[in-house]
Amino acid sequence: MLDDFMWRAALAGLGVGLAAAPLGCFVVWRRMAYFGDATAHAAILGVALALLWNISLFAGVISVALLMALCVSTLSGKGYAMDTLLGVMAHSALAIGLVAVSFVSGVRIDLHAYLFGDILAVGKTDLLIIWSGALLVIGLMFWRWQALLTATLNEELAYASHINPRREQLVLTVALAIVVAVALKVVGALLIAALLIIPAATARPFSRTPEQMAIIAAMIAMAATTGGLRTAYTFDTPTGPTIVTLATLFFVIGALASRSWHYFFSAQQ
Repeated sequence: MLDDFMWRAALAGLGVGLAAAPLGCFVVWRRMAYFGDATAHAAILGVALALLWNISLFAGVISVALLMALCVSTLSGKGYAMDTLLGVMAHSALAIGLVAVSFVSGVRIDLHAYLFGDILAVGKTDLLIIWSGALLVIGLMFWRWQALLTATLNEELAYASHINPRREQLVLTVALAIVVAVALKVVGALLIAALLIIPAATARPFSRTPEQMAIIAAMIAMAATTGGLRTAYTFDTPTGPTIVTLATLFFVIGALASRSWHYFFSAQQ
């Protein structure tokens, strides 16, 4: 089965969707969408450094993502607004990464694949890395779920429950860096944030509990990746953007369905 590139692509999409969805719920709850986007942009600098220093791509992306998070945490509240810092660092990291890539000699680099993904080129080793990262993120979310929810709900309540909100923020940062690293091959740096946010935002109106939202978001993300893969193969369209487009379609349909349901329910009252 793994000798078929479509099967490998489908399994890669499922792994990324399964990891990104629960994390995306926290991104939505904490209003960290811009942070997710900034981390994804910084992934290109991680790619460049990995190629320049001949180290693992996964290690390069995670290192840059964590470094950026540390810088933002250190500088925030010292005369700069959080969104300003994220904007400066995200676009600076992307620009520096693109410039640094041009200095890599002896290696043929397909920037389009890093920016927009190339899921059809996923190999067996890539698949192993994607699922290892996905399972690590899922395990991390499962282990810290209640603490993360408490810290997200109220910092004072977290301190009263002997939970350190900064530690939970670090857990989310590490998980986000892992997701960015494993999703880079699937949807690319410019579209990773969309795969984090859109399924979670789609699931929100149909969820009564945080756990329900995470499960529904995971189902939507996996449907978007596999459905987008099939659509791209059928109509010969770019795979990464097609996946995000299908996720957006789910969001629109979900929003219309939710509004219609509330309107009908209100009319019955």
